[in-house]
Amino acid sequence: MKWEVKNESKVEEVQNKVQNKMYGTKSVHNMKKLDPQGDKKMKLASRLLGLVAALGLFALPTAQAQNATKPFPNKSLRIVVGFPAGSVTDTVARLMAEQLSKSLGQTVIVENKPGANGSIGVGEVARAAPDGYTLLVTNSSSITINPQLYKQITYKASDFAPISMILEAPFILTVNPDWAKKNSVNSAKDLIAYSKRNPDKLSYGSAGQGNIGHLSFVSWSNSTGVKTTHVPYKSASQAELAVISGELDAIFDTQSAIPHIQTGKLKPLAVTSAKRMPQLPEVPTMAEAGYANSEVTFWMGLLAPVGTPQPIVQKIYDAAKQITSDSKAMAALKLNGEPVMMDPASFAQRINKEVPLWGEVIRREALVLD
Repeated sequence: MKWEVKNESKVEEVQNKVQNKMYGTKSVHNMKKLDPQGDKKMKLASRLLGLVAALGLFALPTAQAQNATKPFPNKSLRIVVGFPAGSVTDTVARLMAEQLSKSLGQTVIVENKPGANGSIGVGEVARAAPDGYTLLVTNSSSITINPQLYKQITYKASDFAPISMILEAPFILTVNPDWAKKNSVNSAKDLIAYSKRNPDKLSYGSAGQGNIGHLSFVSWSNSTGVKTTHVPYKSASQAELAVISGELDAIFDTQSAIPHIQTGKLKPLAVTSAKRMPQLPEVPTMAEAGYANSEVTFWMGLLAPVGTPQPIVQKIYDAAKQITSDSKAMAALKLNGEPVMMDPASFAQRINKEVPLWGEVIRREALVLD
């Protein structure tokens, strides 16, 4: 075993301290004048220091080896979220952090790194060590869409080890009720008719440029031949509030809209799922509203950097899926979608299937972002 130069500075530092203690700060030449036995003392001190240094150096790899043999996890974990605190993704991440902490017996910290439709936080995880201690909770946009849409993004879907899809949900096409009443918009057909009469006047929001809500809306409106105006926000919840306040006209919203729909703050026109939502049985699907090719769902998932050992991925998944036995956590998840807890292999297959599908939409709509 070789000991590198980096440790010699420590030995020299200790030597200097011993010399100063024995002789003050005088030079070696003066030491000999003051103490004829100085050479012998110096040699003895050097031998002792060498022994101390050697013992310290041998302890270093021993400690590292002991730490490496400890079962995972032996320290705190962190979950990175590419969206602001209070967003749907953040809410799901904090529920998952609480569950992992209970199941794994370690602190799990949530770190928000918002920006670029989640890409800032996602990119950080892509570059992290694949040891299971840095995880990602994100939505489908940041994994299956962003790498194909943004020219500046350097990560791709294959840079991650899928652990589990947490939940899946459709969008709800909603509008501001006062605006809808003023413009006689009571259905998806009415919304398109309004847009045809008023090109570029209909404003809609999303959680960011290239977000799946953005792509879904622009794809739908382009298929009907209308021109609309997209206004990106940092999160879906911010865009939702903009519709409620009348700042925007419409949005493909998440299930967080349901309480606002129930209180009359938002007006639902259609849902993008194959079947009607149990929570909104009176709201038609997009197919029932006359738009057969507008079925879209998005997911929230838990991922790790690619290269994370499979036993660690499996251990995290086993810990995560225990959330299904927590009725309180499941009720909170259901406010944002249908809990799924898909296993790693099935989740990987789902991602691999979606990447080319969204790539086709991006190319068809000629969308490219910096």
